[in-house]
Amino acid sequence: MKGFLKFIAILIIIFVGLFIGRNVIAKTIIETGVHLVTGIELKIAELNIDALNPSLGIKDLRLHNPSGFSDPLMVDLPEFFVAYNIEPLFKGKVHLPEIRVHLKEFVVIKNKDGKVNINALIPAQAQKKPEKPSTDKQKDAGKAPKIQIDKLLLRVEKVVYKDYTVKGNTPSVKEFKINLNESFNNIENPAAVVSLIVAKALMNTTIASLTNIDLGALQASVSETLATSQKVAVDAILKGQAVISDQAKAAKQLAAKAPENLHEAAQVMSGTAKEAVKDLANVADGLKDKLKLPFGKSE
Repeated sequence: MKGFLKFIAILIIIFVGLFIGRNVIAKTIIETGVHLVTGIELKIAELNIDALNPSLGIKDLRLHNPSGFSDPLMVDLPEFFVAYNIEPLFKGKVHLPEIRVHLKEFVVIKNKDGKVNINALIPAQAQKKPEKPSTDKQKDAGKAPKIQIDKLLLRVEKVVYKDYTVKGNTPSVKEFKINLNESFNNIENPAAVVSLIVAKALMNTTIASLTNIDLGALQASVSETLATSQKVAVDAILKGQAVISDQAKAAKQLAAKAPENLHEAAQVMSGTAKEAVKDLANVADGLKDKLKLPFGKSE
């Protein structure tokens, strides 16, 4: 019995230690994992996991360049925030109500060999125009957990382009003040988030043409992902119309039964109209975001 109590006590101590040190542990896992998977060094100044209001907040994230590039910094993110729901995790789903990305500086580099650093960030499938997935790919995709991002808030301040293919050791430098502040809703393909950020950062610059990056393919990939949110909005309108139609039929049947029911029927119709106006107003507000594909709306 004493041995069992000691075992329980040790488990409690380990749990408390993990809970207290969760931020340091998570920070180490993220930094190490990104380096092992991509070969790119990632440094995080501060990471905070909020257990009471489930969220992950990162301050001063710096993504370094891959090997072959002399400049150390590629991405400077003062803020990266993710809010998540715990309950869907037990059902094999990931629900992220909000993601905030503040990109202070994005440095695009073409080295002496003509290689571009951001190609290490863009998913391979996003670098070419989307094709209809095969049956096998669809089956593989079905095994992955469903991920829903309700809202993505994207802020981009500046993009810098450095070209080392010119003669001499000093690169040609171009700086673009982007000052982008946009939001995107109902994203179900998290892999497209990186493509979206890159596409939005580059769309108002000449970098794509200078580096031979297929911005059209990136935009097409983003467009395909965000088109889902448009379908959600249309489905909401159709559902609202069906509810209104059912309530109107009920009021009509009520009025047909007897004259004394006319007043009650009128009340039903009045309530239906008010709810319809309210529901359609909410949908209309959502459509302002969703119909501006593929580039969301400015805040």
